[in-house]
Amino acid sequence: MTPTASSVPRAAWNRIGDALGDFFRDLTTSSPARFAILVFISLILIFTALLSLPIASADRTVTPIADALFTAVSAVCVTGLATVDMSTHWSFFGEALIFLAANIGGLGALTLASVLGLVVSRRLGLRAKLIAAGDTNPLRSHGGPVNESQTVRLGEIGQLLRIVALSTVVIEAAVAILLYPSIVIAGHSWLESLWLAPLYAVMSFTNTGFSFNPGGLDAFQYDYYFLTVLMASVFLGSIGFPVIYALSKQLLTPRRWNLHVKLTLITTVILFFLGAGAFLALEYLNPGTFGTRDAWDTTFQAFFLSAMTRSGGFSVVDIGELNGSSLLVGSMLMFVGGGSASTAGGIKVTTLAVLALAVWSEARGRASVEAFGRRIPSDVQRVSVAVLAWGATIVALATIVIAQITLAPVDKVLFDVISGFATVGLSTGLTEDLPDPAVYVMAVTIFMGRVGTVTLAAAVAASSRSQLYSLPVERPIVG
Repeated sequence: MTPTASSVPRAAWNRIGDALGDFFRDLTTSSPARFAILVFISLILIFTALLSLPIASADRTVTPIADALFTAVSAVCVTGLATVDMSTHWSFFGEALIFLAANIGGLGALTLASVLGLVVSRRLGLRAKLIAAGDTNPLRSHGGPVNESQTVRLGEIGQLLRIVALSTVVIEAAVAILLYPSIVIAGHSWLESLWLAPLYAVMSFTNTGFSFNPGGLDAFQYDYYFLTVLMASVFLGSIGFPVIYALSKQLLTPRRWNLHVKLTLITTVILFFLGAGAFLALEYLNPGTFGTRDAWDTTFQAFFLSAMTRSGGFSVVDIGELNGSSLLVGSMLMFVGGGSASTAGGIKVTTLAVLALAVWSEARGRASVEAFGRRIPSDVQRVSVAVLAWGATIVALATIVIAQITLAPVDKVLFDVISGFATVGLSTGLTEDLPDPAVYVMAVTIFMGRVGTVTLAAAVAASSRSQLYSLPVERPIVG
């Protein structure tokens, strides 16, 4: 039977689709980490090209490639740092692109990779589940035996993906509704507020932190309702989708929460109060920040700043006016970041918790690291050390290079570099004035901060191999 003219193109498209499907399946099964990086790089390049278009800028001119690339990296990696004035530079089309990029980037590299693999292959196989599980725990990315006593079991990955999609839509919609009245009261028209409300909802839940109002949040600095809603949205985005998933099933039974949920929530709350106390003590008499405010406003703004340094990125006070001691405290909080598999960055609170528990166990002379009646295995401790070392190395190298290029004060360079690495978005004002070479260095730092620590942890786990023999023991001197 002779094929018709219409069946030939259809057959060709089917062959192309099958070839692409085979390519993505091979890529996802052979190296999930490489696939995750490829997804993020592709997204950044696509949004860079779109943001470079004249229609994306308010004055209909072509945005310089350095600014377009940096904005794309900052949006896709949910960071919030900017080299242009976000309130005046972009058109509605440009803002819509940033809105979309932040939502896509907020899902996470490996989660997004698994979703794309599901779309291409039309099924969620074992390897696809492992890819998605890699965002809940990098140790799940290797091909060896998998301990099912995890935050999300392998058989629950499909439910987790549904929770990710559903919680993102529901939380962002609820936050937008709650923010709408305050935006109208601040002087915006009801029509303009219909766009600004969901925009701020996305920027807060994804922990991106872009502000599209002239002066940032100056119009809302005494609107405690508006700022409280922002803090709640940032908190929900920063605790991580596995924690949201666990709480959705066991909200009223804390005793049944698994170790990851307990460590994430407890460490987050402790850092929130410690950070607020530190900012309150260090900035109470600073006329450039809290010194001109009353006691109630100073206390509230200290808690707001503590919440935003965890990855939110919004600010009411001028970060450049903070004392050097406060910049150091902020840098420490930003470096830790939020929860694993969340929209926040940093080395993650569970990494800090595991390292602190290991130090405490060593100080008490215990052979194992324990918490809440559970023993934390040594491979988790090794990955925590690797993530800390990887993050510190990235921050140190980027700080040295940018400080050499700009000759700016090291404390401000360090703050902005950590803000970029931890995808926070707070700035002392340095980032806006960076020359192009430093902009590219900062963009690479942001990218590595968003996907590098997880990828390295996965690589460390993937390097584990069964060993049927033991080498002789010899103890070097440490400490």
